[in-house]
Amino acid sequence: MKKLYVCFRASLAALLMLAAIPAAAADVKDLFAIDLPDAPGKEGRMIEVSYPPGAQDMVHRHDAHAFVYVLEGQIIMQLKGQPAVTLSAGQTFYEGPTDVHVVGRNASTTAPARFVVVLLKAKGAPILTPVQDQ
Repeated sequence: MKKLYVCFRASLAALLMLAAIPAAAADVKDLFAIDLPDAPGKEGRMIEVSYPPGAQDMVHRHDAHAFVYVLEGQIIMQLKGQPAVTLSAGQTFYEGPTDVHVVGRNASTTAPARFVVVLLKAKGAPILTPVQDQ
């Protein structure tokens, strides 16, 4: 019985250590940027986001129109006040300029996910602004 108790405690300690390891960060690649001449002070930006297995974003906003297209894997997205959605390759998602993105993560802990985001925003504004949990 003591051996079983020691094994249980060792397993529990290992799980707690794994839980303490932060999830891998997303890799963001700038693909394209252009000033929008018919919308003075605005620009279009295109980025590619790669989520390693288990990756998740902090709560944030874009202060932009953000159009998402999933290239690979599955991602989970949720805007404040709305239900979470799981998106697969070929599916799309939209975030408006006033939306707070409360969940953005890879749905898998074993496979990567990639998506493209097209942002229409104020020229020079940051792509992402962290938001304190509200």
